[in-house]
Amino acid sequence: MEHTPRTPPRDSYTFSNAVNAEIRRAAATGIYDIRGGGTKRHVPHFDDLLFLGASMSRYPLEGYREKCGTDVVLGTRFAKKPIELKIPITIAGMSFGALSGPAKEALGRGATMAGTSTTTGDGGMTDEERGHSEKLVYQYLPSRYGMNPDDLRRADAIEVVIGQGAKPGGGGMLLGQKITQRVANMRNLPVGIDQRSACRHPDWTGPDDLEIKILELREITNWEKPIYIKIGGARPYYDTALAVKAGADVVVLDGMQGGTAATQDVFIEHVGMPTLACIRPAVQALQDLGMHRKVQLVVSGGIRSGADVAKALALGADAVSIGTAALIAIGELDPKWGAEYAALGTTADAYDDWHEGRDPAGITTQDPELMKRVDPVEAGRLLRNYLAVMTLEAQTIARACGHNHVHNLEPEDLCALTMEAAAMAQIPLAGTNWFPGKTGF
Repeated sequence: MEHTPRTPPRDSYTFSNAVNAEIRRAAATGIYDIRGGGTKRHVPHFDDLLFLGASMSRYPLEGYREKCGTDVVLGTRFAKKPIELKIPITIAGMSFGALSGPAKEALGRGATMAGTSTTTGDGGMTDEERGHSEKLVYQYLPSRYGMNPDDLRRADAIEVVIGQGAKPGGGGMLLGQKITQRVANMRNLPVGIDQRSACRHPDWTGPDDLEIKILELREITNWEKPIYIKIGGARPYYDTALAVKAGADVVVLDGMQGGTAATQDVFIEHVGMPTLACIRPAVQALQDLGMHRKVQLVVSGGIRSGADVAKALALGADAVSIGTAALIAIGELDPKWGAEYAALGTTADAYDDWHEGRDPAGITTQDPELMKRVDPVEAGRLLRNYLAVMTLEAQTIARACGHNHVHNLEPEDLCALTMEAAAMAQIPLAGTNWFPGKTGF
């Protein structure tokens, strides 16, 4: 007897294995999923742009004989002591508490050797971080955890955090298993109790109030320190314009590929805009106000290589900031701990339960034994090497486009591979002089 051929089983795109697993997990637990890291979905990114190297219409620079500058100065608008950096790549805010003490020290060591700055994150400033960071930016967050005027004065710049790319409109989390006695003392919290930071500042409600707060911070620091405003990528044109109106020296713009220590997975994957979509509206706001290059723009969220750095600068940024990439450089997600990641039910490259405090690499934990796995001197050297490679890559691209400074890169040096990237970055589709929305041919 012949059997009628059956249609092979086919997985659903809408109800994929990952979606089905999350439905089962939610049904079993009754709580939403919390994790660290950034978005795991595919969104248009810098990979969808290409550089147009020089040939006849432009002349490239000789790499071994002609210089290509990488220095940048942040905070030139009002601050008496703007920050002077050797490279346009900074280290993003990541708190002591979310990260271990040795990891924070490693970030400071590596950034200092590379000639750039680090940022404190939530929870205050540690002596180790201040001691090993030549240039340290102090984050001023809604929680006010660990904040005191003396540390504001010890910092080289102050970053008022309005939003974060992984969770614009949401507050931070630090779960109880990472609240050790030292972390608790710095944040004035009970040991072992989950901490949720507020989603907005308690003492102002809009840009007019923020202007008063910035003036207060300037008075505390004798108008010496640059004041950064960090915004999550959601409405970049208006948020940038309002930050400038409030008196910012620097705007830090964090796209949705930016990471977090812990927040709701639904937030990470479904709130905010891709970094690529945020840059041109922010630059346009600065240009419309006559403040482009006067108020510096720092872009973060998914920066991985010198090519990403060069593309962000070509689109109009003055510098970039890295977080997740810096952690990977110092040892996070290292395959050598593969067996221990497997014991946690994951793999090295997929691990994202940073909030649980069991990180085998010893970086996103407060466990004393795990922290011993981080050698801050060696990890700092690794970060220095990584930053050097990124800088060299950006220089190589700038020279190939005929520029003697990475800040001379411009939109005309780029083309787009996809319609989405062309529309978001307002860069012509490869082989054309058009992008979606362009008029006036």
